[in-house]
Amino acid sequence: METEKKPEVWLRGPVPGIPALLQPVAHTLLQSREEVNAMMVDFPEVFLWIKPSGMACPAFHLQHLAGVLDRLFTYARGEALTDEQRGDLITEGKEAANNLDMEGLLDRFNKQVDKALAQLAGTDESTLTEVRGVGRMQIPSTVIGLLTHAAEHTMRHTGQLLVTVRVLQN
Repeated sequence: METEKKPEVWLRGPVPGIPALLQPVAHTLLQSREEVNAMMVDFPEVFLWIKPSGMACPAFHLQHLAGVLDRLFTYARGEALTDEQRGDLITEGKEAANNLDMEGLLDRFNKQVDKALAQLAGTDESTLTEVRGVGRMQIPSTVIGLLTHAAEHTMRHTGQLLVTVRVLQN
């Protein structure tokens, strides 16, 4: 029996508890989470660190998906990155520096999406145009700019992961 396919997240209506102006960010993060978890169900763990044709390995994308959400949402709160966050960035995609399996990588990403959604739920829409500094140079952005870029960047790596996974499976 064929399972009926659900519409994409953005077509399912508002995400409860998320401010109206941040619904597109929430929809994108939830869509990415669904796609990532679905594509990794039957993916052979032995391929996690393989870099086909010099592309980033699946493990990198899974690490980066969680890491970029963590970092950009930190900046959106007006905070600087911690030493741990900077260390995580340096080790993304480096097998020797990581002891992560498929379950651990997916769990980290899923938890980070949950944290991001909680932050979105607590974000006052009146703060969206407030300036926030990015990185050590404190390059100016805005709360909405950071949150939107986090969603866009997450979906970009979701697509890259999809291509890499398909190449490795074939």
